[in-house]
Order: sequence, then C-alpha cells, then structure tokens
Amino acid sequence: MLDYAALSALAAVVREGSFERAARSLHVTPSAVSQRIRGLEERVGSALVVRGQPCTATDLGQRLCQHLDQVRLLELDLHGALPGRLGGAADTVARVPLPVAVNADSLATWFAPAAAAFAAQAPVLLELLVDDQDHTAEGLRSGRVLAAVTGSARAPTGCNSRPLGAMRYVAAASPGFVARHFASGVGAGSLARAPSLAFNGKDDLQARWVRRLCHRDVEMPRHTLPSTQAFLTAALAGMGWGLQPLSLAAPHLQDGSLVELVPATPLDVPLFWQHARAASSLLEGLGQAVVAAAAAALRRR
Repeated sequence: MLDYAALSALAAVVREGSFERAARSLHVTPSAVSQRIRGLEERVGSALVVRGQPCTATDLGQRLCQHLDQVRLLELDLHGALPGRLGGAADTVARVPLPVAVNADSLATWFAPAAAAFAAQAPVLLELLVDDQDHTAEGLRSGRVLAAVTGSARAPTGCNSRPLGAMRYVAAASPGFVARHFASGVGAGSLARAPSLAFNGKDDLQARWVRRLCHRDVEMPRHTLPSTQAFLTAALAGMGWGLQPLSLAAPHLQDGSLVELVPATPLDVPLFWQHARAASSLLEGLGQAVVAAAAAALRRR
C-alpha cells in the first residue's frame, strides 16, 4: 500500500514549488515533509522530486500526484454517498485539487464562465495549466492534469475524448498597420516583412493561415505576447498582425479598429475535451459543464 500522507507531501511540494511552502500548507515542519518524501522514494526505488527553484516532479512523481488527485476525487464521491452524519454537511467537505489544461484563448472566452459555474457548486479547487491547444494533451500523458481542452482528436492512453466544436480565428490588424505593410496586397513577400504576433514559441496559427493562403511556408518576423488580451491590445495598437479569436475581435471589426488582412479567410481550430478514465462524478460533472459551454460558444463541425 502507498503511504498517502507521503503522497500528500509530494503533491504539496510539486504544487507549492518548495519544501518550506509545502510544510506551511500541510501544517508540519519542512523536515517532516522531507522525511515523508524520502521514505516514499525509498519505497518506490526512484527519485520523485527534482530539488530546485522551484521543485518539480519526476515523471514517476507526476504519475503519483495524478493518482492522488484521482483518489481524492473518488473519496469525495464516496463521501457524498455515505448516509446521514457519516457523509457530513456539504459545506464542511474539504475542497480537493482538480488540475486541468486549457488553451489561453478558450480560457479567455468561453471556458472560464463554465469553470466558475462548476467550481461554485463543486467541492474542488481548479488548477488550470495554460498551454497551446496542440500541447495541452501532454499534461494528460505526463500525469500533470486529469483533463484538458486540446486540439488533438486522439486521446492519450487511458483517456476519453469528446469533440467540442471549432474556435474561429481571423487574421487581423489595425487599419494603419495594413496601410503601412500591405498597401500592395497580402502575399508571401509582404508577409515575410510585416511583423506578426505569436502567443509563444508553440503558436503556429499564423503559420498555418499563411501556408493555406500562399501554398507554402513563409518565414515571418514576430513579436511574442503570451496573453490573449495583450495579443488583441497589441494588434489594436498597430504592433503587428495575428490570428484573433473571432468572438473577441468581432466588436473591433465592426467599429473598424481592426480589419481582416484578407476578407473571408477564417481559420477554424477544432477542440476536444479529454479526461482520464477515472470513475468520478465530479470529473464527469466538469466535463458536462465544459461540453455545454462549448456547444453555445464554438462552431459545429
């Protein structure tokens, strides 16, 4: 049997990033946390924590953290099924972590209201890991999260996948930017010179749109802005052009503060809800809330 006090210490170190902060969250001493993790590492015969600033989990350590998350969810299910006072009052149940990966554009538009509504009535603390939609599934594979909004239809081993719909993007910039950089039209040559915007190094939406337009890859200069709101603000300010979620860009397209580089050339990005096959009503409840919100906000494919 695994030592769940030691697993809780491991999860606290990974969540808090240090032994000292983990100890404060568990109301024990840093020495006690260290001893619990050392004992667990000896028991499994492998290192579980990479000591550093911050401390991180090894692959096996991450799997054990995921196992603990699943056990906590299952215990909450059982708690609610216990009769009378054995179950306790709903408002006395300790909230448990529920780690989920989501892409930034979904979080900034349709996902956050669904998550807020779910968290308001479920005894969980959502831990949202933000990454590119083509990479959020890695969190499921590594054990960092129990569910993810992802751009991949194929679920990792041990997970289920449901289609959510497609998020529509438009290539847009300020009118002044377009006048400066695309006065002679939008093509491979002008795109190779005009500054583009990218969320981070993983963001390939601009490259995908350009490849479809020009029928080849184009090396483009780019500014990096790892924030959906900053991405939109930068485009409005004339910093560069980029693929904007239509739901955020629509008011600015209507008032003329943004214009499409090439009209009627949207890019639809399909999204999927994937989750570990844990028999948890809470995880299923979150999935239902996410699917319902996506049905109202995303395009049907």
